[in-house]
Amino acid sequence: MTAKVDYTSTALPDDLGAAFESALRRLRAEKPPVEEHIIGGARRSDGIVFERFDPCHPGVRVSAAHAAPVALVTTAIEQARIAYRAWRRATVEERCNSLLKAADRINSDVAELSAILSAETGKTRLEAIGEVQEAADIIKHYTRLMTENDGYNHTMKQSPTEDTYDVLVPYGVFGVLAPFNFPFALATGMMVGALVAGNTVVCKPSDKTPRSTAAVAAILADALPAGVVNLVHGGADIGRAIVGSDIDGIAFTGSAEIGWQIVAATTPKGLPRPVLAEMGGQNPAVVGASADLDAAASGIVRSAFGLSGQKCSACRRVVVVREVADKLISKIVEKAEALTIGDPIDEATFMGPVIDDSIGARIDEALKLAAADGQVLTGERLDREGNWFSPIVVSNLPVGHTLTRDELFAPFLTITEVDTFQDALDEANDVPYGLSAGVFSGDQAEVDQFVDQIEAGVIYINRAAGATTGAWPGVQSFCGWKRSGSAGKGGLGHWYIQGFMREQSRTIAKPAS
Repeated sequence: MTAKVDYTSTALPDDLGAAFESALRRLRAEKPPVEEHIIGGARRSDGIVFERFDPCHPGVRVSAAHAAPVALVTTAIEQARIAYRAWRRATVEERCNSLLKAADRINSDVAELSAILSAETGKTRLEAIGEVQEAADIIKHYTRLMTENDGYNHTMKQSPTEDTYDVLVPYGVFGVLAPFNFPFALATGMMVGALVAGNTVVCKPSDKTPRSTAAVAAILADALPAGVVNLVHGGADIGRAIVGSDIDGIAFTGSAEIGWQIVAATTPKGLPRPVLAEMGGQNPAVVGASADLDAAASGIVRSAFGLSGQKCSACRRVVVVREVADKLISKIVEKAEALTIGDPIDEATFMGPVIDDSIGARIDEALKLAAADGQVLTGERLDREGNWFSPIVVSNLPVGHTLTRDELFAPFLTITEVDTFQDALDEANDVPYGLSAGVFSGDQAEVDQFVDQIEAGVIYINRAAGATTGAWPGVQSFCGWKRSGSAGKGGLGHWYIQGFMREQSRTIAKPAS
């Protein structure tokens, strides 16, 4: 049994660390396979090949895939519809047992799968292994919910002449649009949410991380009947083709701009459909005058700079009462500068590079703007091949500055000083996002005030392990408010899989006696 690692872990068992290192070295040394599409149970190689390179070693090719012609999307959806006829009729037990076989396969191959993740994204061993184990726990959590709720089949009040049942039934075929930052766990969560409910899926990996998502899609496809899981590689054109098709629902993780475009889109016949979208955040940590500043600094730094800030829930902003601002800032800068930046092959590494040139260029521009309009306390681009940055901490920006409002998706933290705790809450809420938020305060009245007023779906209180990050299946849900989420329910929680089903009331007249 592999030791459990989650996003609050700080160390690995020696044998798991050694297995990860061995797998990562081998992956970097060998020519990667060209990932194929999975259509109706068959592997297909339609389309030209595109390549992806290790963010830590930009000359090392670690993945490649065929970019599908747009017409292949139609074929994938057709095959998913054929498979849906039988899959929706499978019993809850049959669906769950098949999915749990996939979870066992994931758990048996943690080192190899996490090495693939690290090679494509630059994730550290803790982040990569945690993500793979999260995927297995997602499957266990969703299958448990489905079983415990009897497939969401509820008997209503009966009458002498009629029996009535309230049931949730699958929609049909779901498109799953996976992100680059958690290409294994989030792809798993969206696919399994749909699958356990009786839908079939057509999944498109991010073209930045084709191998990672293909790995889990292949595991699921091999565990389930042919056509239940379909995979189509490609870029934005494939995503648009899925959204523009007659597919029955969409699960998406990515930017708010794209997500809300998907929500607004209808089928070619003009019909609405469910869109379960998680769309990032500009997540604040609120720090009161009575806070444990060491705990606050630890939680903020872990959340701001893990995965080089490329998390939807990363701490982007600190809003601190002026009375303790100087002390907190000093501790944050000290902890940020102590982080080890390097290759995931090194056990001491806390953060690696950002994934590509586009994010790197965005950080370069943000650093120039921060220097012009505020003060860069620490952080810069490093003189290494690729897109390496030391943790960036910025203060003294004007209230409402764009760097405190727009999501950079980078190791970039702003600090805003305010006069009162209420001012801190007002500033924390003054963004269009509402994914996660944290508070540090020794005053219970302030904590209660935070819980009552904060506009975020995931909140953490006095959490040194992560001020705004660290959600885990069955422990925290991952529910975005405002522009951060479309469904009002979050993945990892108790109500997410119900979003992949629609309600039907069934009244059956009893035979006359």
